[in-house]
Parts: sequence; structure tokens; C-alpha cells
Amino acid sequence: MAGANVGKDAEIMEDGTSFFNCDPKCAQIFRPISPGEHRSFTITQFLGKKLRWMTLGGQYDWTRKVYPVEPPPAFPEDIGSLVRQMFPEMEPEAAIVNIYSPGDTLSLHRDVSEESDHGLVSISFGCDGLFVVGMRDEAAGSLRCIVIRLRSGDAIYMSGKSRYAWHGVPRIIPNTCPDWLRSWPASVDKPEVTGDIGEASSSAFNAWRGWMSNKRINLNVRQMKN
Repeated sequence: MAGANVGKDAEIMEDGTSFFNCDPKCAQIFRPISPGEHRSFTITQFLGKKLRWMTLGGQYDWTRKVYPVEPPPAFPEDIGSLVRQMFPEMEPEAAIVNIYSPGDTLSLHRDVSEESDHGLVSISFGCDGLFVVGMRDEAAGSLRCIVIRLRSGDAIYMSGKSRYAWHGVPRIIPNTCPDWLRSWPASVDKPEVTGDIGEASSSAFNAWRGWMSNKRINLNVRQMKN
């Protein structure tokens, strides 16, 4: 099932603070802007496989492969604060959030659209994923590839020569999400609780209990300009 550009290709037919507030049995929630080119799809289809990525802060133009010249939306302060504490040498200005299911991959690519040599931050949540990175071995005069198994909570900082290295995700490993995270977006062991600890404990969120159990979320943060 192909991904969907919700902002460009479809209209959201139901408002809510979270997609997880929607009933999984809702028959239709996304209506195509161009019915001749796209079909409507349900929230279950969307959260199941169609939701592949989202952007935070600077909104990358995927068609032109550039960042817009207009001032970007503010980067989420909570995520920005965390990244600054971990990697104070870079300023978080834009991020791509990738959502993977088993069977999904990310082709080898280089991140070259930023007008900045500051490092790239990658933080993983959920299932394990294989991360491959290739760099030229100057001594041997050949390309050296490394495969790293990234687990939930792992962070990578690609700086220096690795800043423009080829990298990708060839495999998501099923059933490797940590136990404490498997129930998300519902609470772990007290689904009946409501209040400040979570809308994550509401009946609407409980309908999606276990969504995270076979997902991998990767937060890719970068500085757009020097």
C-alpha cells in the first residue's frame, strides 16, 4: 500500500487532537482532493501502512528537493531541548519523522539539501532496524559499508566525513519493540486511568492499544543553515 501526502492529496474529514482519537472502525476519514487520481482511505489504513513520514519545523519540498525560502514553522521546543542537550553543537531546525512497519525499507541516499555542515541526528524508537552507512576508505581507495542494528532509544550523530555519507535502512526486525513501549498509544498497565498522565489512557486511545508493537519510528533532525 502506497503512502499518502495528507496535506497535498487528501482532506481530513474529522477533527481531533490526535489521529488516535479516531475510532478504528470509522469508515472514511480522509477524502481525496482529486478523486480521479486518489482514493479515500480510512484511519485504519492510514495508521496501518499509509503513514510513512511527517515533517517538523522546516517543511522540506519533496518535489523540488529544497527548503522553502519563507521562514519555517517553529521547531517543537520539547524535542529541540532534548536534541540540544544531547548534541549542543547543532541547532535543531527541521526533522523528518519516518514510520516503518516490517517489510518497509529506506533506499540509500545522502542528505545534501541543507546549507549547513552541522551533523545529522537520528533517534530510534520501537522495533529494531538495520542501518547501513557507506563511506570511502581513503587508504584503500574503496567504499566501506557498515551495518548497525539500531534498538529503541539508540541515537546516531553523523558529523565530519560521515555527514554526507550514503545511508539507508534495509530491514525492520519484527517483534522487537521493548515491552514497556508495546502498548502505546495506550498506557502500559492501567487502561482505565484518565487525566493528566494521559489521554493515552482514554478509551479512544485504548482502541489502538499495541499499535507501536510492530512499528519503528525514526526521528531525523538537522540544522538547515549555518
